[in-house]
Amino acid sequence: MNITHISAECYPAAKAGGLGDVVGALPKYLNKAGDEAMVVLPYYQTDWLKEIDTDFIYEGTFPFDGKSLSFSVCRVEKKVLGFELYLISIPGRFDRPGIYIDPWSGHPYWDEMERFFSFQIAALEWLNNRQNKPDIIHCHDHHTALVPFMMKECFRFDEFKEIPSVLTIHNGEYQGKYPADVYRTLPAFNLENLGILEWDKQVNCLAAGIKTAWKVTTVSEGYMQELLDDCNGLEHLLRQEEQKTAGIVNGIDVDVWNPKTDPLLEKNFTVRSIVKGKDLNKHALCDQFSVPADRPLFAFIGRLVREKGADMIPDLITTCHNRGIEASFIVLGTGDPALHDILRKLVDTHVGYFDSRLEYNEKLAHQIYAGSDFLMMPSRVEPCGLNQFYAMRYGTIPVVRKTGGLADTVIDISEPNGYGIVFKNFNLEEFVESVERGVDVFNQKELFEKNRKEIMKLDFSWNRSTEKYIELYKSLISKQI
Repeated sequence: MNITHISAECYPAAKAGGLGDVVGALPKYLNKAGDEAMVVLPYYQTDWLKEIDTDFIYEGTFPFDGKSLSFSVCRVEKKVLGFELYLISIPGRFDRPGIYIDPWSGHPYWDEMERFFSFQIAALEWLNNRQNKPDIIHCHDHHTALVPFMMKECFRFDEFKEIPSVLTIHNGEYQGKYPADVYRTLPAFNLENLGILEWDKQVNCLAAGIKTAWKVTTVSEGYMQELLDDCNGLEHLLRQEEQKTAGIVNGIDVDVWNPKTDPLLEKNFTVRSIVKGKDLNKHALCDQFSVPADRPLFAFIGRLVREKGADMIPDLITTCHNRGIEASFIVLGTGDPALHDILRKLVDTHVGYFDSRLEYNEKLAHQIYAGSDFLMMPSRVEPCGLNQFYAMRYGTIPVVRKTGGLADTVIDISEPNGYGIVFKNFNLEEFVESVERGVDVFNQKELFEKNRKEIMKLDFSWNRSTEKYIELYKSLISKQI
């Protein structure tokens, strides 16, 4: 099969969250399984893309808002990432440093609609002019959710009508909502079908994708069930389309996330050398964050936003400190400016108990996974979560709230074959109790070391998930008319 992924993110070329990790790994594993998978991505001006060698492939034009816009396509060879990466360049759209957010102002780019509408049209225009058409087109989140609509409805892309499309919802909170008249920017289609684009009197890209994609997936079975109950206004639509939905848990790239070979660690280690390896990484990490290494170390890595439960972190640290809980806490991430201010003040008032780095730092993230004892994920919403997989791969015990993909992938240590610490309700007291349970496990050295070794052996690779996607693709191809 020839599978084309169209996405706004792809690690390591452009990553803002878990979407980038998924699109940077799934095509690689599809190719390993014997299929031909590639990725189409905007040609951002990220550091990685500015340094990588590319080949010029194609130049053309596409219609946009009654005008003809030029674009070009460059390729990163398969040997670099394990799949071919094609980069869409549109003058004035992506020739800037950020993916979604202007790094200078900290605000989203004002022309989000123009950027991602034009990217999707250009991607289809290029694919339409290729001699070999894909067998499957797999789109990701609202940034590319208009692709299934255009494949089905736009006269210009009639050749795609019978090519199966898959839409994966990585986060149903974000839907791509715009004023109703923005449909005019798209290539011509039968206006009698304008209602496909609309939801709640707006153009809703995610809704249009759900209506028109042949299959709608999300990144865990638990999250799909949650979306059917609450998808920020689209739950009724998803229930209507439930027969074509599926939840497939994400995996991780075990070649990239491998404590034995990871070049970003202070000290590499395996299951057999975990005690010494974790200890050396922990001491290096604690020196960097100015917290003692003899106490259990709890870390948070990720976006500092309400969705991730990051707003509960300051109260957790203050409460644990006031109760005399023997632990240390560190945070790595960026997000809500108000939360940044709170965390900065907390560092000053809890010296030696808490420290933070309010930045995106891939190297430091790897070191935190390797050096921490526990990773906290108190999420309000967590479609799948990848951080818990990374943590366990590096022998770090996850402390998670039972929601979405976290509920699917972390079993509480009190249960048969359990290995993590799970709390049910989003409230401070349960979160504090989970930390206390972690401290108790840490102090039971035999149990603690046994559990760390067991979680390193768990298989959260893409192999199993890739098999499920291959089965899904084949089932769709068999339905072609």
